[in-house]
Amino acid sequence: MADYILELRNLTKRFPGVTALNQVEFQLKPGEIHALVGENGAGKSTLIKIITGVHQPDEGQIILNGEPVSFAGPLNAQQAGIAAIYQDPTFFADLSITENVFMGHPVLYPKSRRINWPAMHKTTKKLLQDLQLDVSPDTQMRYLNVAERQLVEIAKALSIDSKILIMDEPTSALTIQETERLFSIIRKLRADGAAVIFISHRLEEVFDLADRVTVLRDGKYIGTNNINEVSVQKVIQMMVGRPMHEMYPKAAVELGEEIFRVDGFTKHGEFSNVSLSLRKGEILGIAGLVGAGRTELAEAIFGISRPDQGKIYLGGKELAVRSPHDALNCGIAYLPEDRQRCGLIVPMNVASNITISILDSFKYKILNKARESDIAKRFVDQLYIRTSGVSQLVRNLSGGNQQKVVLAKWMATNPHVLILDEPTKGIDVQAKTAVYNLMNDLAAQGLGIILISSELPEIIGMSDRILVMHEGQIAAEFKRGEATQELILQAAIGRKQLEADVS
Repeated sequence: MADYILELRNLTKRFPGVTALNQVEFQLKPGEIHALVGENGAGKSTLIKIITGVHQPDEGQIILNGEPVSFAGPLNAQQAGIAAIYQDPTFFADLSITENVFMGHPVLYPKSRRINWPAMHKTTKKLLQDLQLDVSPDTQMRYLNVAERQLVEIAKALSIDSKILIMDEPTSALTIQETERLFSIIRKLRADGAAVIFISHRLEEVFDLADRVTVLRDGKYIGTNNINEVSVQKVIQMMVGRPMHEMYPKAAVELGEEIFRVDGFTKHGEFSNVSLSLRKGEILGIAGLVGAGRTELAEAIFGISRPDQGKIYLGGKELAVRSPHDALNCGIAYLPEDRQRCGLIVPMNVASNITISILDSFKYKILNKARESDIAKRFVDQLYIRTSGVSQLVRNLSGGNQQKVVLAKWMATNPHVLILDEPTKGIDVQAKTAVYNLMNDLAAQGLGIILISSELPEIIGMSDRILVMHEGQIAAEFKRGEATQELILQAAIGRKQLEADVS
């Protein structure tokens, strides 16, 4: 029996003008969780597309169960027992779970060759039970949440007896509880002999779940380590090619006077009696679990929704914010969590997306393409946006670079208050550092920043003050240096209030 279920030897893949992979090595053992990490553009996606048959390598070999193989397309890879579960699962919303699980490989009666629905329903029900998903196989996919859809993707992979599962950023849209549930299932798959390739920007997840980790950088193989023999800092150094002594480079900024205040904001069913203040140069972190009301509060401040009661003040003057246009005119900008739905116009190019927020600033309201290009290029350089040029379509950028385009769009408005909702979600380590440095620069210029993040080290590392929300209310406040992850989590789950009620 081969030591490795999958081995990639000296893989090279070229595209016009760029070598995406250069002599890359990778080995996957049966029954292991192997993390694949690297910055955006490191070559992870190209490598996965070669493994799944989407691309064919220009040089090198794919060895499966000790034998050289060549995949002409994704179906060949699937038939060989390789399945991929992506960050945004593809599915047929109006079809049932059973129909989605067996799409492309239905079970047929031997003689009539008609679809054997009872057999497929029975198999799907068993798969869902094994994955702890308590829904009927007849349920339409549109009624499932993101976590449940991902489990259906796993069921689909298991239905074709996949021995290799590739999971690409599977936790990016999951709550803490959903992530823990998914990890439990992945560990069970490992125990049953499946081999898992796990791709994530969240290194804490990599160290919690993986047995080994392989690092790619600029299309090259950097190294593979047992997870218990390497540190987070070492992996980061391998990813970026230099030591990173400070993951959260918070600059010391002398805080100015109060610039922004929210008083008694209430929206029934979402948040209640929320008050906060923000000083010039201050980064105010807002932590909390999914569903705590953080995003809903930000959307109300920005005018996307209207609160039932409450007031907003900027520079001591009460504002009337009834729409995002009002908010922008008042100097408030908001980077949303969902960049695809709320932050981008994906058929347009990079330059148009960056400057769309400042069209009123062009002379005579006529678009000056040269000025548009200059503005866009400045932010592309400042935020390390990886693009072939400002004329490249946004839809062709990676998720992390799309997020940075949204950030650039709001930076172009020169706001007084900037609300960042999960600003580093899905972007790599070096890009995160660029965002943090930009936050420091903006704070030094007197901008007030509200940082909403589910990454507690980020909140603790970058905030001057931290508010914790629980069930739509402010549950705790910490000054810089006071907060720990444990204290924030206690407040986020209502532990302090629970203890007070008991006493």
